Amino acid sequence: MRGKFIVVEGLEGAGKSSVVQLLVDRIEASGHRCVTTREPGGTAMAEAIRECVKQPWDETVAQETELMLMYAARRQLLINKIFPALDDNVWVVGDRHELSSLAYQGGGRQIDANIMATLSEITLKGFKPDLTLYLDVTPEKGLERARGRGELDRIEREGMAFFTRTRERYLELAAADKSIITVDAMQPMGAVHRDVSDRIKAFLTC
Repeated sequence: MRGKFIVVEGLEGAGKSSVVQLLVDRIEASGHRCVTTREPGGTAMAEAIRECVKQPWDETVAQETELMLMYAARRQLLINKIFPALDDNVWVVGDRHELSSLAYQGGGRQIDANIMATLSEITLKGFKPDLTLYLDVTPEKGLERARGRGELDRIEREGMAFFTRTRERYLELAAADKSIITVDAMQPMGAVHRDVSDRIKAFLTC
């Protein structure tokens, strides 16, 4: 038996953290063991890379540098946590995965798709989540919620045009992939959780 990998995606302020916990509760209630991850991060080295990515620097952070750091952290997480858990029949719920890079760096930063594909092949070798829940929220609403949590990090401080491009790429990718389910995260959180509960119930019984 092998575990399943479920990912929660979305812009800042979409409500990913609460949905991750909801998924864990539902999965464990169905009798499966479950662990969580976050990206970038999830291992000691990947968390160090996270700090590198998110903190403000007194120098220009090249788009390609940011992209490669994201995939490096992702590879560390896969090798050290996700793959071993899945092989041990443990389900994994991830706060972000490759779809974030495709949306933020591919859409927001507008990095060439061929570069993205090359890095993906090197680090993921075709590995994909079994299910992705994309929590769709407008940049305006998401950033308003994010500001309410405290100080924004380097990426969260990008301009509105960046987040608009990122959301557009999210929606484009979700529409093209049947393993990605879009949830309206503009709703009150209770309604979002009901929608997510319905989706995971269907997945657990299929």
